[in-house]
Amino acid sequence: AAEHQRPDPAAGGTMEGPEGGYSVQATAAIAAAITFLVLFTITGNVLVIMAVLSSRSLRAPQNLFLVSLAAADILVATLIIPFSLANELLGYWYFEKTWCEIYLALDVLFCTSSIVHLCAISLDRYWSVSRAIEYNAKRTPRRIKCSILIVWTIAAVISLPPLVYKGEKKAAAGGRPQCKLNEEAWYVLSSSIGSFFAPCLIMILVYLRIYLIAKRRHCSHPADAKPPGSVPPNPGGRPRDTLATGTGRVVLAHRPPALNPWRRKTQVNREKRFTFVLAVVIGVFVLCWFPFFFLYSLGALCPRRCKVPDGVFQFFFWIGYCNSSLNPVIYTVFNQDFRKAFRRLLCRRRAP
Repeated sequence: AAEHQRPDPAAGGTMEGPEGGYSVQATAAIAAAITFLVLFTITGNVLVIMAVLSSRSLRAPQNLFLVSLAAADILVATLIIPFSLANELLGYWYFEKTWCEIYLALDVLFCTSSIVHLCAISLDRYWSVSRAIEYNAKRTPRRIKCSILIVWTIAAVISLPPLVYKGEKKAAAGGRPQCKLNEEAWYVLSSSIGSFFAPCLIMILVYLRIYLIAKRRHCSHPADAKPPGSVPPNPGGRPRDTLATGTGRVVLAHRPPALNPWRRKTQVNREKRFTFVLAVVIGVFVLCWFPFFFLYSLGALCPRRCKVPDGVFQFFFWIGYCNSSLNPVIYTVFNQDFRKAFRRLLCRRRAP
């Protein structure tokens, strides 16, 4: 999602001149805010990784997605955001041309992998709901690791063009070099579709299916409904089934009791909370990334008539980076197991 094109100072943006276009006060405020964003992103995602690896209740194979997602967001915070901040405040690319090319490719790789991870997590949760018994039996750590490898491969394929069509480190009006991606319309549109619009569409459709499945189960299994084929329980409280044999004899066989109304209600409430968390995930995801990718694509479709002010584009560019810091909050704050793991990790470090 970081296949952005930095506003050109020669075009009259807010960063013109050798020292950039920000006052000392604004520079200090922006630097402080982005530094906090970096620290918050690193801290939150490190806690996620430590919680999954150290907590017995979080060692489910599917949580490896969260470990890989957290690693991608940490890489964004450490290898991408600091250089984007320097580029923003200085108004030109201060570093070497080789690092410009690497930076552009890594920017696309890490941010795209973060978004594709969210898409993979949504698919994993959908299959666990729609094919609970069959899929959960096949959901092994090895399969999850293969899925994670596919996620990174997709992100790498999308990030390959910046290595082929290298960033332009050219001089602007003030003689300062610029580090920009390929600005051709075909690349802008293809990268936007691959990095955002396609995963976003998949997530929306998947979450809609999960909601419909949860709603259908709630309607077809009311709390007070009796399971079909059941007979009054025996004095021991275990339901019995009757089986007619060839000799006409009837054999009574015990089977596990059906869910009682209280457990059914608890299960329905859990599904409702799960659906709500998914709604929060997709809402924050779209809120962070849609404005940037919409403006990014719009600029490629009609670069002259639809020109967006540089300040607006820069604002939504940084809002997109904020998604890396919000992922740990979205996926953990609503989960009791993560909260317990976080408290244990933090309290352990405070203890003498």
